[in-house]
Amino acid sequence: MKKHTFISLLITFIIPFSIFAQEKFTLSGTVSEQSSNETLIGVNIIFPEIGKGVVTNEYGFYSITLPQGVYKLQISYLGFRDITQEIDLSEDKKMNFQLIEASEMLDEVVITEKAEKLNIKTPQMSLNKLTAGTIKQIPVVLGEADVIKSIVLLPGVTSGGEGASGFNVRGGAADQNLILLDEAIIFNSSHLFGFFSVFNPDAIKDIKLYKGGIPAKYGGRVSSVLDIYQKEGNSKKFRMSGGLGAVSSRLLAEGPLKKNRGAFLVGGRASYAHLFLPIVDDGNDNVAYFYDLNTKLNYKLNENNNLFLSGYFGRDVFAISESFENTYGNTVLNLRWNHLFSDKLFSNLSLIYSDYFYGLELDFVGFEWDSGIRNFNIKYDLNHYLSDNFKLNYGINNIYYRFNPGEIRPNSEDSGINREKLIDKYANEFGAYIDAEHKISNNLTLQYGLRLSNFIRLGQDELNIYENDNPLLFNEELQIYESAEPIGTETFSRSDQIETFTNLEPRVALAYAFNDNTSVKASYNRMAQYLHLLSNTNSPTPLDVWTPSGKYIKPQLLNQYALGYFKSIHDGEYSLETEVFYKDIENRIDYIDGADLIANNAIEQDILNGKARAYGLEFLLRKNEGKFKGWLAYTLSKSEQRTPGRTALEPGINNNEWYNTPFDKTHDISFNGSYELNQKWKFGANFVFQTGQPTNYPSGQFEYQGLVVPVFDGSRNSERLPAYHRIDVSATLTPRKNKTRKWQGEWVFSIYNLYNRRNAASINFTRNEDTFRNEAIRTSIFGIIPAVTYNFKF
Repeated sequence: MKKHTFISLLITFIIPFSIFAQEKFTLSGTVSEQSSNETLIGVNIIFPEIGKGVVTNEYGFYSITLPQGVYKLQISYLGFRDITQEIDLSEDKKMNFQLIEASEMLDEVVITEKAEKLNIKTPQMSLNKLTAGTIKQIPVVLGEADVIKSIVLLPGVTSGGEGASGFNVRGGAADQNLILLDEAIIFNSSHLFGFFSVFNPDAIKDIKLYKGGIPAKYGGRVSSVLDIYQKEGNSKKFRMSGGLGAVSSRLLAEGPLKKNRGAFLVGGRASYAHLFLPIVDDGNDNVAYFYDLNTKLNYKLNENNNLFLSGYFGRDVFAISESFENTYGNTVLNLRWNHLFSDKLFSNLSLIYSDYFYGLELDFVGFEWDSGIRNFNIKYDLNHYLSDNFKLNYGINNIYYRFNPGEIRPNSEDSGINREKLIDKYANEFGAYIDAEHKISNNLTLQYGLRLSNFIRLGQDELNIYENDNPLLFNEELQIYESAEPIGTETFSRSDQIETFTNLEPRVALAYAFNDNTSVKASYNRMAQYLHLLSNTNSPTPLDVWTPSGKYIKPQLLNQYALGYFKSIHDGEYSLETEVFYKDIENRIDYIDGADLIANNAIEQDILNGKARAYGLEFLLRKNEGKFKGWLAYTLSKSEQRTPGRTALEPGINNNEWYNTPFDKTHDISFNGSYELNQKWKFGANFVFQTGQPTNYPSGQFEYQGLVVPVFDGSRNSERLPAYHRIDVSATLTPRKNKTRKWQGEWVFSIYNLYNRRNAASINFTRNEDTFRNEAIRTSIFGIIPAVTYNFKF
């Protein structure tokens, strides 16, 4: 009887479940651009009658499982023509779709802001998307389209000012941003010390900036993730495009390796900035230029396997006469294999090499200096589409680092400089994650995940040993910090583990949609950062050195909370995003007064571990459709740091009080707009206003042996530079005859800093040699700059 009852239960529950499972089928495939076979990221595949849908991943793949039935299918990627058709889903189907451009204009203009429209119901928040087309329409300095200069127009993102490299997100430092190019880590994102970014917009396919709500697949930084993918190349026909600008020219070629099966892309860019930016009056012997190369190959082995090989190489050269030369740049290489296990399981395996090099040669001193950081990364990511309401992303990655803090060599036999090598450092960073996208109901959607990170500081040739493991002493009599003398050194083999850190990093985000046009979202992030940029300047420079966490340096740990309100207005013509955020960071490195970071083999003698916090309100109003498009962004925020003493007798930094970080900008307002007058003329403008950057002014001075020495006795960063603001404008001319010929071109006329505002990059205090009175001198980088750029394709 019991056996019969058990069998009845099986029949009652298992058989109906099996029948139900059999009644569901999977539709999967890829979505690409018809003219080139280039896969498209973030395409919407929607079944409007049942309110279900999915978007393509980073490789254009999609998968959705639905009950058996006949459905109306809509595919949309704004800037391209929609596809609407009826699907009889009575079995598993694989369907690839190709979208046609909605215009015959230049590709860079076709892919418009519409791809960045708000998705109300997804839990992903604190995310901004930009396309190459949007970036190319934003007026920037010297007419050069620029990724970094474009994202600083978004809420929560600022720069250190003109001529400053990197960018700051929600009050974080530039080294707290994870910058990825085709999944490879970029350690320095700037050309010419911050005037331009290393990303060639001709070669860029998709850009995402995560400021919060960061998925578990990303790790290693505590402020943001800038994820950039390059184009794959045209597998149908050979094409070329490029441009001639005021300070640089670029050329990109793409075409089939085998028609409809494989493609290549090669893009080059070089500047001749030294012709327009003389450093001194007789600057004929001075140079300041950069060049870079983007490459990508892809090949479709069969329906389930694709191979990609992508790379980037860039260099900057800055020299003054024959006495000084500085060379630096990035090299990355990535081999990727896409494999489709089934119509529900997509995988990507990547083997990545990344190298950042910095070289300096001083002939008048007689030495050469090299430093850098190199890493090897293997990562494996899987997208598992379990049902129409549940998707899993999971994977692992492992990064091996070699840090070269610096090596000095004589560059001639009579230089008098002895060869010296700072001790190389080694580390290994491992991460494993699982991330779920879960639609609970038509109104509530969750994204939750967990990342496990493990960091091992590996053995090195020498490591200082200090009494009581204390490399920094406090002199109570003088009330200053002093370096401790090592009591010995310890030597390790490369496989030894000097220090090990393990952290769990939970991530959760949710979206509650009141209707199709309005939602609220919330997110929480826990993240760990094991690398630190040693810099006591306001923005990174090539001379700054990365160092790993270890015996004396702890990893940075972040907690970030965000809450937002999102609304689509007039059927998506306008969109509104508002967010409040709060984040705190443990173990943020701080530097004692008088810290010397250059060529320092014992950096632990100059730093203390502190904490940082930032909080604020972000507002973004977009106009997505019509002849006029653009956005208005405003951020109200605070960014502070505090480094308490290690004992009750120590004052720490700034007397144990919170002080402004160099990235604290109370008010940040930006506007970007473009107006399409007709098919021939398009106009653009942007306005930027930022509260002045925190700085330090001397409170007094004294004279010693004829030298005037300034005295700084106030709080750190208690003063500010004057407010920063400017207006830029542009006009794009597309000749009508482009429609009838293969060669297509456009002229871009731009004016940077229209009203010639002399924004202060710094203010220095000195004595006037004529009046012998002290005076403040404002240093400005740019005034008004007109520029002309010609873009073409054929």
